[in-house]
Order: sequence, then structure tokens, then C-alpha cells
Amino acid sequence: MSTAAIGQPIVRTESIAKVTGAARYAVDQPKDAATAYCAIVPAAIAKGRVVDVMADGDVELLWHGNAEKLGDIEDGELAVLQSDRVSYRGQIVAAVVAETYEAARDAADRVQVTYADEQTPDNGLTADHSSLFAPESVNAGFPTDVTIGDPDAALASAKHVIDRWYSTAANHNNPMEPHATTARWADDVLTVWDSTQAPSGVQDDLATLFDVDPEKVRVISENVGGGFGSKGSTRPNAVLAAMAARATGRTIKLALPRQSMFDLVGYRTPTINHFRIGADSNGRLSALVHDSFQQTSHVFEFCEQTSESTRHIYASPNRRTTHRLAVLDVPTPRWMRAPGEAPGMIAQETAIDELSYAVGIDPIELRILNEPDVDPASDQRFSSRSVVECLREGAERFGWSERDPHPGHRREGRKLIGTGVATASYPVLISPSSASASLSEDGSITVSVAASDIGTGARTVLRQIAADALAVSADRVELKLGDSALPKAPGAGGSSGTSSWGWAVTKACRALVDRVGSIDDASGPAEVTVETSDDLDEQKDLARMAFGAQFAEVEVDIDTGEVRVRRMLGVFGIGRVMNPRLARSQLIGGMTFGLGMALMETGNTDREFGGFTNHDLAEYHVPVCADTPDIEAVWVEENDDELNPMGGKGIGEIGIVGSPAAIGNAVYHATGVRVRDFPITVDKVLPHL
Repeated sequence: MSTAAIGQPIVRTESIAKVTGAARYAVDQPKDAATAYCAIVPAAIAKGRVVDVMADGDVELLWHGNAEKLGDIEDGELAVLQSDRVSYRGQIVAAVVAETYEAARDAADRVQVTYADEQTPDNGLTADHSSLFAPESVNAGFPTDVTIGDPDAALASAKHVIDRWYSTAANHNNPMEPHATTARWADDVLTVWDSTQAPSGVQDDLATLFDVDPEKVRVISENVGGGFGSKGSTRPNAVLAAMAARATGRTIKLALPRQSMFDLVGYRTPTINHFRIGADSNGRLSALVHDSFQQTSHVFEFCEQTSESTRHIYASPNRRTTHRLAVLDVPTPRWMRAPGEAPGMIAQETAIDELSYAVGIDPIELRILNEPDVDPASDQRFSSRSVVECLREGAERFGWSERDPHPGHRREGRKLIGTGVATASYPVLISPSSASASLSEDGSITVSVAASDIGTGARTVLRQIAADALAVSADRVELKLGDSALPKAPGAGGSSGTSSWGWAVTKACRALVDRVGSIDDASGPAEVTVETSDDLDEQKDLARMAFGAQFAEVEVDIDTGEVRVRRMLGVFGIGRVMNPRLARSQLIGGMTFGLGMALMETGNTDREFGGFTNHDLAEYHVPVCADTPDIEAVWVEENDDELNPMGGKGIGEIGIVGSPAAIGNAVYHATGVRVRDFPITVDKVLPHL
């Protein structure tokens, strides 16, 4: 009998392969005589029609005039080269295929596109835009609007009222590996090596688009160089590569250039949030209203659940949360780490901080004062909830008791110093999954699931989960993933991968033990395949969420207005931690995302020509090591047996939630300047110092 593998800081399974360059990514597949390269031609206008396309040289040209007709699919972004319509700058209007990557890029740059009916784009989000509407539902199926009690009457009679507008900028995922695909048709079978978080989902979409049986589509995603949500669904690069491969009869390699990552693959929508809080003289909430506004495209409707997190955090008898969408001449927003929760909690946690100063109560104590007994949205009990414990633990570790409550009172030379706090939350999401476990004649063990490891360590953690279910050491388990030919699985997203895949892996391994007995004494061959839909249906009706508390200390230069983060601390209640090494990495990564969201990351919309003006990493700034001097993530012990067989809650996204607000609240504490339009840049601070 082995010791437990879950909870051990096992090194990543693929670490050596990655650092030595042996790990293969989507376009790293071996080149053969039939290999050619595809490059896209992005639209140079923001709105209009494509009339004609001409290319120079010995290249294959694809455009809507000669591209094959694809099957109908809900996601309009996948209707690549299917019409003459240009809906946003950067949209694919043509593609060329050449013998080398360099030749393809050069030919694409020289393609001549003739446009007609060009119009100035309507691409500015406002809270009174004429196209605003209430969608039927928002991302992940959450309700668009929820009203409990009479919040307007409660606001009118409240002793303290916070009535503020908060906004966040467009953000872009920018994983190190761009969206990339290698595609090949052979004997009517399509094989795609794709940089995706969802091999099974890409398989289904390509089968629909190219009118083939899903069994004749194989999607391989062996290694993925990051995704953060942008690779959570099929993207146009996969469709175009498959189209070009069928048109030319060649193996096609296609990697999007960095500039196209800002247009073609989704981004976090900018948001406008009207937040209102009513409280009595002691700070107890009587009303809470969160109205959010965001943008979508003419191509496909997407609405982040920006107000959803507000429904679950604080007790208030009267509450209203709404979502409204403006339809603009823009690319379609998509998932980006903690979609909805990340921008929504900026508004909520900044407003709560403002209330704490209005009432004259410590920001931590105000949050604890308004801690609910049950989920405010559903009246269901929480399977576990550790908000107060996270706040108390964080306060102790961070030295909160030494904090001067008055803004602008701590100075070191030219630097004003301040500290801030914010709450974090993220739902526990689990989807049905399949998995198989097999024992061979030689005693080797293989566990298979069509999951995708996007750099989070799924290979490692799933081996640990399998090892415990089999009562063997983790080094005995070979894990196969990243291939749609394996048992069908949901994509990596919503911090649900480990919970969803791990449940299926656990069930498959336990079933294998039931069949053959103790693995150490058993002989193969034997194999079982399971699916978890029925298990999920049998779960109790409970509120399942992860929680945390974010702390930040900043310094602000009184001469330049420059804000720098000195230290950050996140304390989280995330259930059972599968692998502390990987968990800490994920949480710190999320907190670093939050630092970028708070201080630097903004996609600047070009109001005249469309698209984003800063569509590269020279002008779209992300945090680097020099920006993150001291970041620590810890967790409190949670034993929650109402989650899944492993007891975990998911950690990929909660790290970003609340961290931008904690930084913003620290800037106010340092300077007395309240910035409500994120990111907090020099121009929003310096004039008020």
C-alpha cells in the first residue's frame, strides 16, 4: 500500500521535456514533403464588404470567393471566409498558402484587398448606448437579472449610501504560445494538432463545420503554451487550417501572429459598473445594487457574468443585479481568467472599501459584519465557507493591526505607502467527464482522459489522483491526455478541470480495483471506462464556492504618481489542495494577473479605424518580474466532502479575483485618491496628489 499521493508537491510530469525543448506544441509536428504554411490576411477596415482579393506569386489564395462552404454553427466567429461582410478590423478576409512560413507571411502582406461600403465603426462602450439589451442569460448559464426585496426603497432610507460608477478596460490573454494549428486530411479523416483547452469540443465543431462524422476528426493537444480562457473553445485558426489543408491536399501549419491575438481569439470585455450600497449607521447592509454594462459583437453574442459574484458575498435583504450588452463593431469578447468575477469584484470590493471609510469601520471588520449565514442568492447552505478565516489569517500574516486607518498618513521619503484588502470568490464548477483505466499484462497502469494540460499541471495532478484511487505510487501511473481519441472530457476552464476530470479518473480507477482486486496483486489485461453524469445529478443542492482574502501594499511616488506594488498576500479557502507546489504557482499567477489588471493592462480601442491601437507586447504592458517583488499565496485547511471525491474546489482563477481591488484600495489608503477607472495609471493619480 502506497502513501497518499494527493497533497504531495510532486514535480511536473513534463518539466524536463519542456525545459529541454523536447515537448511538442501545435506547430512543432514533424515536417513532411506535403507540409505547407498558411498565413492570414486581416481586414484593414472596421466595417464594410470585401469585393475582390488578389495575390502575387506562386501561392494558393483562399477568400470568400473560392472557399468551401462550411456547415452551420452557432459561433459566427467560426464562419471563416463564408461571406463578404467585414464586422471588425482584424477579421480574416483571406489566407495564403506557401512553401515556407516566411514566404506565406510575405505573400499575405502583399495581398491586395478591395473593399466597399466602408464605414466608421461604432465601437465605444457607454452605459446609454442605443443598442443596449438584456440577454436571455449570461456566461455559464447564470440569470441575467436577479432582484430580491425592494432595493430602491432600502437605498432611499439608508443612513449611508455609496452610489458610484466603476469601469475596467479591455484585457487580452496573450499566452506565450499563440493560437496555432497543424491540419492534415488523409482518407477523409481530419487530424488536427491544435493549441486548445478543449480537444473534444474542437473535434465536435470541426465535424459540424466540415460535415464529417466526429469519429473522423482527431484533435491532438499534447502541450499547450498557456490559454487563460482564450483557447477554451474552437478558434478560427483551427477552422482555417483544416480548410486550407482540404483545399490544397497538403499538411498545413498555421500560427497566428501576435497582433492577431488581440482581435481573433477573444478578450476580456471592457465593463462599466454602477454600484450602489445602502447601510445603517453601524455598517450593516440594507441594500445592494450592481448594474453592469459590457460589449459584444455583431458576429456572436457573448455576455460575461459581471454581476454574478455580487449575488453571493454579502448579506443584504434587498438586492438587484443586472447585465446589459451593447452590440458594437468589435471582435467578440470571450473568456479571460475569471470572466465576470474579475471585473465585477473590482466594483464590489472598491465600493465596500468606500463604505468602510464612510461609516468609519475597519475594512476587514465591515466585511465580517456582513457575512451571510447562507448563500444570499439561493438561501442554500454553503458546503463550506471560509471568508472570515481567510480575512483573519491574512490580517495576522500581513500585519494589518499596525495599519493607520487614515489615508495619506504613511510616508517614506518621496513615497506614500498604503495597504488594502478585498474578498475573493469563485464558484465550484464541475462538468460530466469520461475516463478509462487499464492494467496491462506486465502490470503497467494507464489512465486516459481527453483533458488538456495548458500549463497548470493537469498531467501531474491527475496522476496523483489516480494513484490514490488505485492505492499505488504516482510513478506507476502513465497518464494519457490531450487527444480527442481518448475518453471524452470537458475543456479546461472555469477552474473545473481537476474536479471534472479527477472525478472521472477516480471513478475509473476504483472500478478497475473492484474488477481485479488489489493492483499490487492483480494481473491484466483489464480495462474500464466510466462517465460521471449520474454522479453529478445525485449531488445535494448546496452552494459550492471557493473564497479568499487579498492583501496589497503599494508605494506611490509623490512627484511622478507612479504606483508600485511592494507586496501581496492571498489567503484562500480552496478545499483540499492536490499539489501544493502547483497550487501556489497557480494562485501567484492569478494574483500577478490581478496586478496587471489593476495597474497597466488596457486594450485601447481605435475609435476611427477599429481594432486596438496597442496590439503587441511592446505597447500592451503585462507584469514582469520587476513589477512583482513579493507575492505570497497560502490557504486555510478546508475539509469539504460535498464537492467531489477528491475534495478540491479549483484554483486556476480565484487568484485574480479581488487582487485588483486590493491594490486600488491600497492606492487610496496611501494617497487619499480614489481611482474608479481601472487600470490605475499615472494620469489618474498624479493630478490629485
